[in-house]
Amino acid sequence: MAVELRHQSETSSESGGSFSFKDLAKALVVRQSIPRLPELYQLIERTRISQAEVQPYLGLKAGNYSRHRVMRNEFVEMLVLCWKPGQRTPIHDHNGSHGAVFVHEGILWETTFEYDAETGLAYKAHRELRAGGLTGSEVPDIHQLGNPDVSGQDLITIHIYAPPLGVLKTYKLGSSTIDLYTPADPDFL
Repeated sequence: MAVELRHQSETSSESGGSFSFKDLAKALVVRQSIPRLPELYQLIERTRISQAEVQPYLGLKAGNYSRHRVMRNEFVEMLVLCWKPGQRTPIHDHNGSHGAVFVHEGILWETTFEYDAETGLAYKAHRELRAGGLTGSEVPDIHQLGNPDVSGQDLITIHIYAPPLGVLKTYKLGSSTIDLYTPADPDFL
């Protein structure tokens, strides 16, 4: 089930020390197993990300959001996604991966869905996260993420997937059809 965690500033005194963005990437690179979602939350909650650290991974493009790889191994991957207003993912699940998403800058809209083989896909819930917000999804969750076109600002999010994403399942509202979708390689490695 998708969960929304507390704003990062609400956990800073409980975190027991903090990481930089670089420290977070190093902690993930040395993993020798797939981290559970609660472990990802704890790592992100301990991390203080400066604009300077994220700057090398920023870049927007027309049409679709851009993906910038920070690190990847066989157990986990971390990406920085950059979104212009109105850009969003297809409705999808992670097909065997769980993921954590941290909003670095801007406004993220997340819509969650339920799937039934007979009736198809149906709306479940919607939430808005702002800078410092942290959300995640477990293996069976179906959702859509995006930067609302009414936001008037760019969106920068940090995504950690375990194991790394492969082929995703995509869905359409009111349909029981499931398609397969392979995310494009990151725009910047």
